[in-house]
This record gives sequence, C-alpha cells and structure tokens, in this order.
Amino acid sequence: MSQSLTQTRYTISEVEARTGLTQHTLRWYERIGLMPHVDRSHSGQRRFTDKDLDWLAFVGKLRTTGMSVADMVRYAELVREGDHTVGERRALLERTRREVRTRITELTDALAVLDYKIGTYTADTAAKNTVSGKAQR
Repeated sequence: MSQSLTQTRYTISEVEARTGLTQHTLRWYERIGLMPHVDRSHSGQRRFTDKDLDWLAFVGKLRTTGMSVADMVRYAELVREGDHTVGERRALLERTRREVRTRITELTDALAVLDYKIGTYTADTAAKNTVSGKAQR
C-alpha cells in the first residue's frame, strides 16, 4: 500500500496522551455524538485518525469559548448531515463569536479595574517606603 493511502491510527491511550482528554471523556464524546464514528480494530479497540485528532482540537477550542455541550453536539450533527447545513453551522459559530467578544470586553474592563487597584497599592507602598526612608534604589 502506498504511503498516501495509509493512515496513522492511534489507540485511545495515545489520544489521551496527545490531547490531555481522559479516556472516559473520549468515550463520553463518542457516546453523546460529539465525536464522529471512531473506527475499531478487529478486536474492537478504538482506532483514532489524524482527522479525529483535528476534530478533538476544534472541540477543545469550542469548549474554550464556553459553548454548551448541547450546542457542540448540535454542531457535530450538522457536520455529519452534510454541506446543506453550512448556513446553520455558520450561524451557530457566529452566535458563539458574539458571546466570546462580549466576554472579552467584560474581561478587558475587569482587567483595567485590577490594573488600577494594583497601581494604587503599588503607589501607596512606594510612598510609605519613601516616607519611612526605606525607598530602594
């Protein structure tokens, strides 16, 4: 068989090591429909492909956005349904992007408050050290 036709296959333990996801989580993803069908060896062991690893990386990014598991599963269903669902998939991702941008704005505002307070405490500490003659050079 030529190199281009062979695919690297990974055991569930190898996928756990590569992704940081537990075997329990990988099985759960498959059970709830978040993972596409995973091939099995003749003995029934799961055999993941590079495409599966790419999908898991994408799911990890969706998790980071705060997307609900239900929305992630819905997205996975839409992917499996085919190209006619591209519009619905895009709408789901656009909604998630809006939510992420809102969170970024909220976190940026919170960070500014923290920076202000830290600056205040830093200035207070420097002033107290100067007054007591403990200013360091």
